Parts: sequence; C-alpha cells; structure tokens
Amino acid sequence: MAITLIKDADVVVGWDAGSRVHVYMQGASVAFRDGVIAFVGNGWDGPADQVIDGKGMMVMPGLVNIHSHPSSEPMNKGLIDEIGSPGLYNSSLYEYMPIFRSDAEAIPHCVRVALSELLLSGVTTVADLSMAHPGWLDLLAESGLRVCVAPMFRSARWFTKNGHVVEYEWDEKAGEKAMGEALSLIDRAEQHPSGRLFGMVVPAQIDTCADGLLKESFEESRSRGLAWQIHAAQSVVEFHEITRRHGLTPIGWLDSMGLLSERSIIGHGIFLDDHPSTKWHTDSDLGRLAETGTTVAHCPTVFARRGITLKDFGRYRRRGVNMGIGTDTYPHNMLDELRLVAYLARTQAGDPRTLTTTDLFDAATIGGARALGREDIGRLAPGCRADIVMVDVTHPMMRPARDPMRSLIYAAGDRAIRSVFVDGEKVVEDGRVLTIDYPEAAAALDEAQKRIVARAPQQDWAHRPVDKVSPPTFRWSR
Repeated sequence: MAITLIKDADVVVGWDAGSRVHVYMQGASVAFRDGVIAFVGNGWDGPADQVIDGKGMMVMPGLVNIHSHPSSEPMNKGLIDEIGSPGLYNSSLYEYMPIFRSDAEAIPHCVRVALSELLLSGVTTVADLSMAHPGWLDLLAESGLRVCVAPMFRSARWFTKNGHVVEYEWDEKAGEKAMGEALSLIDRAEQHPSGRLFGMVVPAQIDTCADGLLKESFEESRSRGLAWQIHAAQSVVEFHEITRRHGLTPIGWLDSMGLLSERSIIGHGIFLDDHPSTKWHTDSDLGRLAETGTTVAHCPTVFARRGITLKDFGRYRRRGVNMGIGTDTYPHNMLDELRLVAYLARTQAGDPRTLTTTDLFDAATIGGARALGREDIGRLAPGCRADIVMVDVTHPMMRPARDPMRSLIYAAGDRAIRSVFVDGEKVVEDGRVLTIDYPEAAAALDEAQKRIVARAPQQDWAHRPVDKVSPPTFRWSR
C-alpha cells in the first residue's frame, strides 16, 4: 500500500490522545496509507511513495458538519435572505421556504453547488438531511466527501393559508411508509462501493411526527447503532404548538418519551424553556440536554438572518451540552459559520469569554464526530481516517500568523485552504474542487432558479409576485 507523507509542515493540528485535546505541533509530518493515518508527529523515518512539502502549511483535521440541506438550500440564494413571516415570529419555514422548492431537475445542481462549497471550506464529513431523491447516493459518492446519509420522513406537512396560522395535514401511514423507505436507503448507503457513506435516522420535525413514529424511529436508530436527529426547538411557532398539544416544551416532551440520549441530535435547539422569546414555567431544558448527553446541532446563519439566535453557545457548553456545527443554509461555508458562532455567542452573552476558539474548533471536529458516533474522524491521530485539510499560512490574510487557527477562522476563511483529502484521496487542490465542476453546477442552478421563480406565485397562499415577496435590493431601471 502506497504511503503519502506530508513532510515538515509549519504547523500540524495534532491530537493528544492522553489529554484528548487538539495541539499545535511545529515542523511535524503526517503519513497515511490506504485512507488511514499512520503517523503524526516529528521524525518520520519510514518510506514514502509520495512526499508533499508541508512548508508554509498548517495541516488540520477535516471539519465535521452535522446538519445540512444540500438538495434545497442553494436554490434560495437571493430570495429569502431578508424575509421572515411577521405573523409567525419572523420564521421563514412555513410561508416562504415552500414557495421556492427545487424541482427534480434542479436538485443535482443544488447538491453539487453545496458540496463544492463544503469541500472548499474544509469540510470532509457532512450529514445530508434531505428528502430522498433519484440518484442521491451516487451523487454524494462522486463528490469524494464522507457523507452521513440522513433521509427525512414525517407524519404530516405544515402549511399556512394566511401567513399567521400554521396548520398540519396528517397522514400517519404515509409517515410509516416513508420511514421504511428511509431505512432501506440507509442500508444501501452503508453498502455503497465508495465506502464513505453511512446513515442516520431522521424524523423530520418534532411538530410533524406522530408519537409512534418518533419512538419507532428512535428504536431503529438504537438497534442499528446509528445517530438519531430531529429538528426541535427551532421556532416560536413550534414551541407553542408542542406546549399546546402536550403541556411540555419540545425538549421536555422528547425527554418524557426517552428520546434524549448520547445518540440524539437536536437540530437547532434554540427555544428552550428559559429563552426570552418562549419563557416557560420550568427551567430544566438545558439540564435535560446535558444530563442525557444529547448533542445540539448549531447553525447560526439561517436564524441570524431573521434576528433569531441561540442564547448562547458558550452557556450550553459550560452546562455540559455536546455541541456540533452545521451549515443549514447557503453559503455552505463552514468557516463562515464558525466565525458567526463566536460573534453571536459573545454578543448574546455580553461577554467575550463565553467561548474560545478551542470550543469552536472542538465543536466542528470532535463534537460532530461524537454526535455521529465516529471515533475515527475529526482528529489527526494514527488509526483515524485520512481526512486532512492543508491551509496556506503564507496567505496574506493568514498573516500575522501567531495563532494560525484564529487567523483562519476570524480572517482568512476558505481563501487560505489549499488542499483537502478525504480517505487519503485529494478532492481539493489549489483551492479548486477536483471531483465536481463547481462553476458548471452554479451556472445550471442559476438557470433552474429562473424556472422556480416563474412558478413561485402559484405556490404562494396569496399568489404574490416574487418581487413583492422578496423585493430586490435596488429597483431595476427600465
């Protein structure tokens, strides 16, 4: 088996197994073969079939993204950047997002654009929460990414007829059928010849799933040894809906059914019982998350656009909640997301000490890996998968480079990423995706959006023209 050696890097973000922390290593090397890391440190004296000069580079583990929607979100660029329903606490979920859904022809372009952006921002593992679509597994495999395939299913769909009341159309048998199809798809994913696909069980949203579907899906995740994720505590509307139905908060209701655990991931987890927008008579939600080992998938951008945010990342961490990071929306740029996590947490806490860059990077690597049940990703250590990112520390935006991780997250971002390896295979080189024609996919998506925009008024409850729903930044001159 051929050995690849990244030799004498300026900095390697290695893993201290004894302390279980990331550490900076100066002048270190990384060797890997057959997709597995064989050595991290100084003084490699073994053979090497390929040697990559690490001079001027920081070598770090690939980022782990635990919540993303590649098949739909890229379509929304330029459409829902500034809109939320005033009658639904500024959420865009119920009134606006259904207007701009991708059609079957557009979905592959959406996926390729999103996965390209993820790779370019250093992501090597992503959880793809999508509704099943034709050719999904092969499309994911072609990207070269490691993908947690997470087909969503539900017992009901939501809709609004007036912009201020959310209604639900229930079909529990259809939900059960969809879960069976999702589980079969997960089986196929884990048998895929790429060897980089694995599964997660995902009942879509807490308010669209019947009690039985939630319990059955959780039991399936347990018996299969898979992670289980659900969108919950993601809107004020949902919070009030669940308290109306059950007299418990969304987190409290999940806990009452035994659905919070170390294998459980809460997508967003913003509106707890002590959130100012949903202040409830209890004060136990955060403790429930911590005590059960539940992970929160934090995706700040999509909510910040609507003036909504978690309160706050640092507080959750200090209470002992495992935190992971996702890119719920466009752009699918993990480094941008990390920067926003830090700034929102500090402004919400009114305290620059509420979290550190160490906390951020941990969430984007080992926190995400823990949530997905993987000990072999999110760190550079012998025996782990060779998911590696090389960062140009000589890039002008990385300098001064006293602390290269801070320079990467708070200044340079994806502009400094040079190479990305997944399972030891190079998928990004010199800032260019090797596995996907990103420009071609973006051009095709641009054409697809025109088609979606043309039909959008028919999807809208009030049949409004798109320029009324989402006015352009400037008036178009005639």
